[in-house]
Amino acid sequence: MRLSLILAFILPFAVSASFQEQIIIPPMPQTIASPFTSSQPTLADLLTIEPSASIYYSYARETELSSRFSSESIWFTMLVPTNKAVMALAHKPHQGPEPVEPRIGISEQELDESSKRNVERWVSAHIIPSRISLSDTPASYETLQDGKLVTFNPAPNIMPDSPEWMRVTLEDGVRIIGMKEAQNGVLYLIDGTVVPN
Repeated sequence: MRLSLILAFILPFAVSASFQEQIIIPPMPQTIASPFTSSQPTLADLLTIEPSASIYYSYARETELSSRFSSESIWFTMLVPTNKAVMALAHKPHQGPEPVEPRIGISEQELDESSKRNVERWVSAHIIPSRISLSDTPASYETLQDGKLVTFNPAPNIMPDSPEWMRVTLEDGVRIIGMKEAQNGVLYLIDGTVVPN
């Protein structure tokens, strides 16, 4: 009973004091910012959600090229090997081609720099920096790797009503097994790899 009398006496003073210390901030004009939306994903989005291309994308993210995969101002045609195709390689992309002369004394820094160059070479050999046409084959297109051309040839024994991308093969008979369009390019899934220069 005493406690309730004390609280009844002290509570109005405490509430009054808290109101006096409050600072009222005038309302700010509100601008509603809408997030950027697009009807199509970027190449980076497609690579992120495509499980069969995760190995290629993990290599690509190691390069500076990957920052361009979400750019709207650049158009890429990407020839993306499936995980199975990358795993079938005798020498993985970071290893590069088999050296002509074995090197015994290589530092960790030299090995790291060599691996980065090999990955950059391999990733760029799979990217054509323009739109391509698969209707008039054979046709060759330059990739981002200096001096590397990818040639598309008519595929044998394909139904004429098949999609255009199914009617061609790349070098060494590599087939396109899937195609996805992005707002900044086209991604072709391939069942092999493009061999860099």
